[in-house]
Amino acid sequence: MPHCSSKPDCLKYFTSDISDQTEPKVFTNPFHSNPHPLCVIAVEELKETLKTQAAKDCTKGKMFGVLVVKTSAHKIAYLAAVSGTSTVYEDKHGFVPPIYDASHPESHYKTEERHITQLNQQIKNLEEAPTLRTHQTTYQQEKEHMNQALTRFKEQLKKDKQTRAQQRENAAIRLSPPEISELEDALIKESLHGKRQLKYLTSYWRKRVLAAEQSLKIALQDIEALKDERKTRSAALQQHLFSQYNFLNSTGESKNVSLIFSDTSQKTPPAAAGDCAGPKLLQYAYLHQLKPIAMAEFWWGANSQTELRKEGHFYPACRGKCEPILKHMLKGINLEEIPTLTKPDLQISLVYEDDLLVVINKPSGLLSVPGKGNADSVYRLMAEKYPLASGPLLVHRLDMDTSGLMILAKNQDTHKFLQNQFIKRTIKKRYIALLDGIIANDQGVIDLPLRVDLDDRPRQMVCYQHGKKALTKWNVIARENQQTRIYFYPETGRTHQLRIHAAHELGLNTPIVGDRLYGTSNNRLLLHAEYLEFIHPNGETMTISCAAEF
Repeated sequence: MPHCSSKPDCLKYFTSDISDQTEPKVFTNPFHSNPHPLCVIAVEELKETLKTQAAKDCTKGKMFGVLVVKTSAHKIAYLAAVSGTSTVYEDKHGFVPPIYDASHPESHYKTEERHITQLNQQIKNLEEAPTLRTHQTTYQQEKEHMNQALTRFKEQLKKDKQTRAQQRENAAIRLSPPEISELEDALIKESLHGKRQLKYLTSYWRKRVLAAEQSLKIALQDIEALKDERKTRSAALQQHLFSQYNFLNSTGESKNVSLIFSDTSQKTPPAAAGDCAGPKLLQYAYLHQLKPIAMAEFWWGANSQTELRKEGHFYPACRGKCEPILKHMLKGINLEEIPTLTKPDLQISLVYEDDLLVVINKPSGLLSVPGKGNADSVYRLMAEKYPLASGPLLVHRLDMDTSGLMILAKNQDTHKFLQNQFIKRTIKKRYIALLDGIIANDQGVIDLPLRVDLDDRPRQMVCYQHGKKALTKWNVIARENQQTRIYFYPETGRTHQLRIHAAHELGLNTPIVGDRLYGTSNNRLLLHAEYLEFIHPNGETMTISCAAEF
């Protein structure tokens, strides 16, 4: 175990002058990325260590965290942690240890991991053995030979049947009734003989294929037994790992990670739950009677192209792994409220309306559909306004933070007609945005596939393996005050597509002003859906625009 696991050697006292800093009255919310000044100072003091060690440690960046604490002697200090497993920081630089050290060579985890690795190698050796390949080849060949033999015989039977039909037709003209009767008996016998031959042939080949299959199954028995053992050991090891992760909170209550996640939609903990910086920091503080004051997490090392994380930037704790754990660990602590975006005006303005559809201007900060714990949404408000509407209403959606034009249908036929245009991408859309920086080029196309970040919803990430195609055309309108006003023309409609395409270094590498997920928080996200062109159910081409208020 790291040296600081038994006593508070991980405690770091500020070398900077913090006398002018005010102690926060409430603990910083881990799901808000604006850090307290004390956390910023702590990170600045860590930078020399991070600059040297991160370069040696790996080429891939990591999430780090700092926790400002008050000691029993009422002194202000801080702790540092790194997400994931990295004993170098813990052993060499006094970062807090993991909740459970699974990396120790003699730990149960490592012992079982070695056993599972051995099983994997045994399985691989057996699967690549020449005898197994021989059995697999023989089985496949026997099946192919059976199919070919039966197909040829059935084709011959079909030809024989056609011949008998021709014989019957000729007999009706040339032969006498007794001769016809005699011929019919012979033809029936021939037909029955052919059927018996097919039955015997089918039985013969099935026995051969079954024999080859049985030989293959016997050859696979050892592999299946090893796979069953591997599955059992892996499941047991996972349960053992979960049993080691017990988290404290300020009231002294300890709760196991399995119990914590049993109340969530996930039900079971995701991989590496509890190995992030936040839980490590709080656990160490509680174990050593240190009072948590403020906490912040930040990225250090190479930029993450997939998750859009940049060196030195502060980020909220991930929700998939950390939210349930931190909810328990922060029980009893006075937590700051996350500043909200500008409260949306619930009086949604209508831009166009007729008997079949409505076009509205959605304000920033309002959900398109009801979310968890929040009933305010375009759908709810419009359902109240149009109680007799028979359609699903919403034809498409906008992100909560995005403002602008949305189409709503008043009946099912209209909804289907309009939605089909979105599916076929015949709808023409234009967004306007203000980017937090200067874009050198005047126009271009961004093609970066996207998928959801499973550990940190609703964030999305670039993924060339599992992502869905996302294509955006753009052109610059103006450059002013170190900002760029731009038009976006999305060819696809992926979640957060324009926000990521703006912020990603393979896109414009310049986030939209006010982007709290991929840039810097502000009063609101300066992204607005200002133009739509579509075909009305009556056949008319509709063009509707709504100017942005920024």
